[in-house]
Amino acid sequence: MAKLYFRYSAMNAGKSTAMLQVAHNYEEQGQKVLLYTASIDSRYGVGKVTSRLGPQRQVDTFDGDTDFLASVPQVACVLVDEAQFLSTVQAQQLHQLAQVRGVPVICYGLRTDFMGEPFPGSAYLLALADDIEELKNICACGKKATMNIRVDAQRRRIRQGEQVSIGGNERYFQACGRCFYAG
Repeated sequence: MAKLYFRYSAMNAGKSTAMLQVAHNYEEQGQKVLLYTASIDSRYGVGKVTSRLGPQRQVDTFDGDTDFLASVPQVACVLVDEAQFLSTVQAQQLHQLAQVRGVPVICYGLRTDFMGEPFPGSAYLLALADDIEELKNICACGKKATMNIRVDAQRRRIRQGEQVSIGGNERYFQACGRCFYAG
């Protein structure tokens, strides 16, 4: 039976690296996979999944209009990076792909934003996923990082604003709960 998997973490835990490795493993066995990333994430170019370690791959993109049930052919596995940007309907479609069409779906993303609020896509993935795994990362203090902090160009913390603001290490860093609330 195929499953919907949600692998989440704070920033910089290796989600994209893990996804690229899973794709490589399937393809090394001669199986076809379909990879997606959010079209709004243009940090390394639109439609590119890029690991901070260096590996990069051009993939399909999704946006609010993507209908996964209509656009996904029969493949061995569907992999989705930046899954926090999925809509609630898209999370439901990915669950249906796994449950009804028998296509394993593995989603990688953030659980919460810089204010500690859940992303709608992540909330639905947490509710629907058959298998949930936290990818571990550490805070600057050495404790497990579970939160994300947004900063401005001078590295001052930003506590309010739009939920989505695309950026990498220059805009965000990971933190444990204690450091998240203390900062």
